[in-house]
Amino acid sequence: MIRPVAFLFLGETLLIPHLYPIVEALAEAAPDVPIDLWVSTSLHEQLIGGWIAAAGITSARIRRAPGFRTLRGYDDGRNPPLPAKLPMLFRLAPRLNRAAIVVCAEQTSLWLPRVLPMRPKFINTLHGAGTMMTRGDKRRQAAWKTLVPSAGECAALAAHGVDPGAIVPIGYVKAGFRHRTAARTWFADDRPIVLYAPHWQQHRSSWWQWGPRAIEAVRASGRYNLIFAPHQRLLEKASDLREVASRIAGQPGVHCDLDSFAMVDGSYTAAADLYLGDTSSQVVEFLMQPRPCVFLDPLGVAWQGDPSYAMWAAGEVVTDVATLDAALAQAPALHGGFEPAQRAFAEAQLGDVSGAAAARAARVILDALAQPSYRAAQ
Repeated sequence: MIRPVAFLFLGETLLIPHLYPIVEALAEAAPDVPIDLWVSTSLHEQLIGGWIAAAGITSARIRRAPGFRTLRGYDDGRNPPLPAKLPMLFRLAPRLNRAAIVVCAEQTSLWLPRVLPMRPKFINTLHGAGTMMTRGDKRRQAAWKTLVPSAGECAALAAHGVDPGAIVPIGYVKAGFRHRTAARTWFADDRPIVLYAPHWQQHRSSWWQWGPRAIEAVRASGRYNLIFAPHQRLLEKASDLREVASRIAGQPGVHCDLDSFAMVDGSYTAAADLYLGDTSSQVVEFLMQPRPCVFLDPLGVAWQGDPSYAMWAAGEVVTDVATLDAALAQAPALHGGFEPAQRAFAEAQLGDVSGAAAARAARVILDALAQPSYRAAQ
């Protein structure tokens, strides 16, 4: 009996586009390799089950993790309430020990190989991108292989103690995600689309000081359509967020989304013409195709030379919200001066964005399955 490759879809929906393309690539490259897709909620089951059925992938099966939650009212794909992660993982561990490889897109699952004598090899593919990513967590060192988008990320992880021989640059997996929401269908008027995507952490975000004023500046100009789609976790931190969103939702020229799967599937970064934000990693995905950017700095950050703010070289940085309208108006004309920095930043963070990263990840898995130690254990 061939031991399966297990994929862990146990966390937030934002992780799915960073992991699911590898499932499709593995099924295409090796249709005889069994794949177990462990899910934590009925939302995960519905989304992923629908995709594998539509693609005719017969080598993959959905499996419910211990503590699986059946939910109602999540048809829009919004982030669901999750079972407690660590109890779920430790109850799942004996079943994962029947797998040959375990693939995950987050660090919590790496507690298993860090603290337990797990039989399968763990492969961690990084989710998100950007210079504010946390790299020093010791759990990262527990992965057999860590798949990263770029050579620069290899060096950054190695500098934080991850074995360089365990780091594999493959490109940006999410660039190959094929299940986005239909783009540019939210507005009656064909005006340039501004995406405002504030970060969820207060010390890195424009929301608490300037959020509603930034929204009003975009709307008041009358020149733009606005997508307001903040980081998925901002709702946890900003008590006024849903009230502000309710006041603008449904207004002409406004598409407001705090909940749906489109927030995390790349739909909005693909559809927008101009990015407005602060430090959210969504700007990195936006810059897969260089376009004008404006960044908000209400905190007066000393950002020049700080690698955590490297994205701010990609557009004008506004330090007075009263000048935001002017900054937006001149962003297209200034774009040519920022485009070289945008391309360099995107390449350094994302590597290859052609969509081939998932196939490279599948090759890492298949190379592991071809090792004598795996074949001897069958």
